[in-house]
Amino acid sequence: MKTILITGATAGIGKATADIFAKNGFNVIVTGRRKDRLDKLAKELAKKYEVQSLPLCFDVQKRTEVEKAVNALGKEWKKIDVLVNNAGLALGLSTIQEGNIDDWETMIDTNVKGLLYMTRMVAPIMIENGSGHIINIGSVAGKETYPNGNVYCATKHAVDTLSKAMRIDMLPHGIKVTAIHPGMAETEFSLVRYKGDTEKAKKVYAGLKALTAEDIAETIYWTASRPEHVNISDLVITPKAQANATTVKR
Repeated sequence: MKTILITGATAGIGKATADIFAKNGFNVIVTGRRKDRLDKLAKELAKKYEVQSLPLCFDVQKRTEVEKAVNALGKEWKKIDVLVNNAGLALGLSTIQEGNIDDWETMIDTNVKGLLYMTRMVAPIMIENGSGHIINIGSVAGKETYPNGNVYCATKHAVDTLSKAMRIDMLPHGIKVTAIHPGMAETEFSLVRYKGDTEKAKKVYAGLKALTAEDIAETIYWTASRPEHVNISDLVITPKAQANATTVKR
């Protein structure tokens, strides 16, 4: 039985990903900062799908917490077949000259450094095991830059570039690397960006059918279930109503 580790699994894409992989027989390691949600999810997955599930509560922004959590994994959990670097967020919409520096640091620490910390810990495990698949969740914001998206777009451009670099570095070891870049997906994303303002968050998706967390999770599973010789390197997924980061039909 294979094992998947998913960051940011307490809601949205991460939670949906845990569900679809468990449904397909994977043991799951779910990580995040909200312990109550993690514990509940792990119990639900184990009961619903009769798989092994392990909740790990830590913050990917904090290197020492990442190292401690991964190093503490028992031998039975060290056979990580798939790593999904899903934890990420956007905070605010402002120009550079009016930007909130605390928000910048949180986005950089989560979207870039958190992904690096996790990969640095898990990639050697995969190399030692002789196989594995790293799946990084980027964004259409990593393919283009939109007004007031500056730092968030920069972090997702970094994810795009790091994914390409990982593909090169992992090639000699037979480790697959995939980057998936969602467009408008109706999750907690906008609620977090607008810091709990539900009215602003609702307006983002008004008048169109956005992607769901399940849409992205199905795509993640599809990339991970290709034949051994097939690697999906780069994939952009948007709702039908979205042409790019700024062009939407409502």
